[in-house]
Amino acid sequence: MTAESAFFPVQVALAEPAARGIQRFELRHPAGDALPAFTAGSHIAVRTPSGATRQYSLTNDPQERDRYVIAVKREGNGRGGSLSLVDGIRTGSTLEIGTPQNLFALDDRAKSFLLIAGGIGITPMMSMVAQLQREALRKFRLIYLSRDAQSAAFLEALSTPELKGSVTVHHDDGELSNAFDLWPLLEKPGAVSGMHVYCCGPTPLMDAVRDMTGHWPGAAVHFEAFGGDTAPHAGDAPFEVFLSRSGLTLTVPVGQSILEVAREAGVTVSSSCESGTCGSCKTLLLEGEADHRDLVLMPDEQADHIMVCVSRAKCERLVLDL
Repeated sequence: MTAESAFFPVQVALAEPAARGIQRFELRHPAGDALPAFTAGSHIAVRTPSGATRQYSLTNDPQERDRYVIAVKREGNGRGGSLSLVDGIRTGSTLEIGTPQNLFALDDRAKSFLLIAGGIGITPMMSMVAQLQREALRKFRLIYLSRDAQSAAFLEALSTPELKGSVTVHHDDGELSNAFDLWPLLEKPGAVSGMHVYCCGPTPLMDAVRDMTGHWPGAAVHFEAFGGDTAPHAGDAPFEVFLSRSGLTLTVPVGQSILEVAREAGVTVSSSCESGTCGSCKTLLLEGEADHRDLVLMPDEQADHIMVCVSRAKCERLVLDL
């Protein structure tokens, strides 16, 4: 699927703060029609006012067909997509979005779930909690880690009496000494109990969970990363790309991706997440050395492939099979 396909307009029925630096948006069909169905853990692509396409998890119950709810963290050091959404979109605005996709689905084989969320990583977990609570067929426990209560979204929804005993919220106040100890929950692998682990949050949290689940069956541990290294670096500089099939030489400025520049030049490139996590825009690298900033490519692929949505060049010129 390309970033330009399957987009349709929705109206912003509500735009309101969800926490410090996080804005909640409720999206509805302009004509009041039912929206495309989704499953817990799904995300949608949103065309932001800046022109960039960004992916956001759906946080509401998948049973709801009248609305989508997303929460957007205002990333001051990002490439401008979240900034333009949070600062520029108000109740009554119109957005274009893609149909829901799911790369983080609840496994039908799991008998129970341990959901671990850090910061804005709570967003995909909210639809999971809603579905699991409604179905009441499989047990779950949610561990929600944040710096403080002011920066934690959905606290009211997670504090209902029905969720008591299933949800643990922990604020570390930015102190390493106050970090939540996940090891007692992960020490025993879930092979016998049928438990699956789902983790979404900052890279240090996901790295820690990977380390602590190294003895778990690989199929029982699931991660969702919200993006590769998309923030501009201090040493970033413009570079050229030659598109061998199109015959075009393009300049990629600081603050724009190869994908964005190619698209502006009329070149169609398959894409979905535009954050270095899905693999849709993997492109053959014919010449030059890439500055890899994705979360997809294996080490043996990095010499001759590049994710054009986030990665840049370590040299003055790249030659790509586009």
